[in-house]
Amino acid sequence: MTKLYCYILIFSTLILFGQKPIAQEDKIYNAIDVFVANPSAKALQNLRNTEAAFWKNPKPKTNGELLAIVVLNCNKAYYENQFGQTNQAVKSYEKAWQLYQKKKLSDYDIIEYCLKPLGNLYTILGDYNNAENTIKQYFFIVNTTKNYPDSGKQKFAAILNLSNVYQSSGKNDLAIELLESTLKSEKLSEVQKGILWNNLGNSYLLSSKNIILIRNADSKAEQSFYSSIKYLKNEKNQSETLSNSYRNLAALNRQWQNFEIANTYFEKAENLFLQIPNPPVRKKAKLFYDKALLLFDQKKYNESSVQIAKVFSVLIPNYAVNQNNLPDKNQLYSETVLMDAIDLKAEILLEQNQPKKALEAFGLSFRIEDLIMNTLVFENSKIITQLRARNRTEKCISIYELLYQKEQKVAYLEKAFQLAENTKSGILKDYRSNVKTASTEEKKLLEQLQNLNNDIVKEQQKGNSANILVINSAIRKQNEAMLSLKKIQSEKPDFIPESCDLESLFTKLEKEKAFMIYYFMGYEKMYYFTFQDKKIQLNNINISHVAIPKIVQFIDYFNDANTINKNVSGYNKYGKVAYDVLKLPKSSTQKNLIIIPDGILNFLPFEALITKESSTTNFAKMHYFMNDFKIAYNNSASFYLNSGSLSSNKKSVLGVFPIFEKTNYELAYSKKELQSIRNNFQGKYLENSEASFSNFKHNAPEYSILHLSTHASSGDIETPASIRFYDREILYSELYNFRINPDLVVLSACETGIGKLYKAEGAMSVARGFQFAGAQNLLFSLWKVNDYTTAIFMDDFYKNSKNGQSYFEANANAKIDFLNNPDISNDKKSPYYWSAFVYYGSISAPEEQSNYIVYIISLLVVIGLFLIFNRYRK
Repeated sequence: MTKLYCYILIFSTLILFGQKPIAQEDKIYNAIDVFVANPSAKALQNLRNTEAAFWKNPKPKTNGELLAIVVLNCNKAYYENQFGQTNQAVKSYEKAWQLYQKKKLSDYDIIEYCLKPLGNLYTILGDYNNAENTIKQYFFIVNTTKNYPDSGKQKFAAILNLSNVYQSSGKNDLAIELLESTLKSEKLSEVQKGILWNNLGNSYLLSSKNIILIRNADSKAEQSFYSSIKYLKNEKNQSETLSNSYRNLAALNRQWQNFEIANTYFEKAENLFLQIPNPPVRKKAKLFYDKALLLFDQKKYNESSVQIAKVFSVLIPNYAVNQNNLPDKNQLYSETVLMDAIDLKAEILLEQNQPKKALEAFGLSFRIEDLIMNTLVFENSKIITQLRARNRTEKCISIYELLYQKEQKVAYLEKAFQLAENTKSGILKDYRSNVKTASTEEKKLLEQLQNLNNDIVKEQQKGNSANILVINSAIRKQNEAMLSLKKIQSEKPDFIPESCDLESLFTKLEKEKAFMIYYFMGYEKMYYFTFQDKKIQLNNINISHVAIPKIVQFIDYFNDANTINKNVSGYNKYGKVAYDVLKLPKSSTQKNLIIIPDGILNFLPFEALITKESSTTNFAKMHYFMNDFKIAYNNSASFYLNSGSLSSNKKSVLGVFPIFEKTNYELAYSKKELQSIRNNFQGKYLENSEASFSNFKHNAPEYSILHLSTHASSGDIETPASIRFYDREILYSELYNFRINPDLVVLSACETGIGKLYKAEGAMSVARGFQFAGAQNLLFSLWKVNDYTTAIFMDDFYKNSKNGQSYFEANANAKIDFLNNPDISNDKKSPYYWSAFVYYGSISAPEEQSNYIVYIISLLVVIGLFLIFNRYRK
């Protein structure tokens, strides 16, 4: 009782003399101070508890308190990253930035303590769009804020970090341009020059392995690293960058197989790295991984395994250190260094003749890839992540092929196919699946995100006249929408690619009297699966140096209208060469062929391949692949399998015919095309000024066939594909938010199936835009089409459709009709004019509604007669 009385007395005295309880704001800062004094992974929970208690308190929050929470999250994120909890760190930084931005807080260096590390973590995780947006945002803040503290330092950081994003996302030409111009034009310290030279060397090194080759890239890389070392070797506190320069020189010499020199450089890099006080967990792991890679290339597999075990022990808590142990599946998380280390371990297991154990390791990497994919929002970042999975997929397919040859177990072929299918149009599949189950709020955010992305792209297309204020405003709004969307999606179960049901696939092929050839374009080999007579087969074509150039040589004949006519014999020859390279079937009991193309094959008109070389110059008499088979295409086996039945309702057409009379864009024969379709199908036909985008969007959901006869462009590396309406040009990505479900979309325009090509995802084309919008069956072009011949082809196509042929058959037969048309001259019968249009989608004909009506009426008549007869008998 006495002690309790004393406590009450002391407490009463404190109140009496005006001692205030500790303010909420101070409590938060005290918790931060206590944690920073003794940081640990376990102590992080105290910070989380402090934050949770703050939000549970119903009292109104002051700006001071909210800023304290921002500081708490930035500190929490910093240490989460130090302890290898990368995903948690990203969430904490995002929370801090969202709160700071939303509440318009100030008096805190949000760039230094939040945006810079957040942008770097996005880069590490492969979230390149968010990384680029974040960096550009803080670069804009620095440039537009008067007397911003350390503005020169922050601008330099933005340039450096942006070059890292470009390197990581394969835009090495942009990274080189940015770094070279900065080194030439900016006033830089010796340290800054050294850091930029190291980054420039890395860009050159990466470009030597890239599609866009830089002349003398290797020697330029070496000189850049030497320059970096020259500037940094006498500077204090630059051990890390200097270590990176030596490590990059080691990587360059490893690439040249100068292993003795590579080992010397790596030893210097390692000694310098050890001078860094308390290096982050991830950087330690990266050093071990780089050493493992160097040892692997020297065929020192056991020593390499020891280094990989060190990676696992650093990145995975409670990992049982053993050079033969693989991590447990439940221990995995989104971490690219961990994934790379597991991939390298799989390669070692292959070299040690343990293919099944290698497959187990690759399976763990695929799991990490899925976890990373589920954190991404932007399409471009997802595509790059999916591309990375392709290299691993190729290795796994080759292992399954070898195992099948040894053990003759069909299950190996089925597993190989499922892996290939997971990478086929995965982003398109994911989007379609997500839209079906998305909440109203999620759909709204997805639409907002896409619209803002289109606004940014369009403004950037203006080049030097682009308004930076407009771009930054859109980026800021996009960032807010992205954070809200990520919050919603984080509460949903992770998306895992579904397997394609092979039994159902075989059943559908049998029902439709079809077989399928399915391509997977790898780095060394092109694999192709054949599905026929309820059997799966796997074969491959060695594509290095020979196959792809021959296929490209054939595709080049379609570059313009005159190439084939000028060299008919050459077309005949290379059409047969490409046919032989692809090892296509010469005959089959089934005459309907489904082709799932990949890589450059997306641009190949299979129908126009030559099956038998001849000396004829008469195009109608040549031996084309389409004479043996009716051909349809699709993006993936799953799309073919899940393609719904065509509507049995009466067909109606929404035609879009801008025509562009009396302008440079005029399509004179578009009128003939319009009249031809109108003669065959009822509908609504938007002509000239009525053919606006808004009119099209408003009317499209009401019609079963959407026909667009207009201009389109495939774009280029920087410019996206687009299609022209009377009033405006639409980017392919502007169609993503469109919601349609027609029986057919006909894109009677140039290059509607062409765009920037990604092996896994296909072309970023106008056709893809309509697929995102919901179209499953499409007829589109692979090059610049002729106005006159397109009108004739479309006339035949719609006549065939009207006569009950499926769209698939109507397309195949329209090409035969075109060649047999006596009114078309021989030079216009060149494959350039009739093989441009390819059909993607269902090959089944619509079920005739009249059959059901007749059946029902007949049944009613029989019942009626039975009742009358019964009554008469009574």
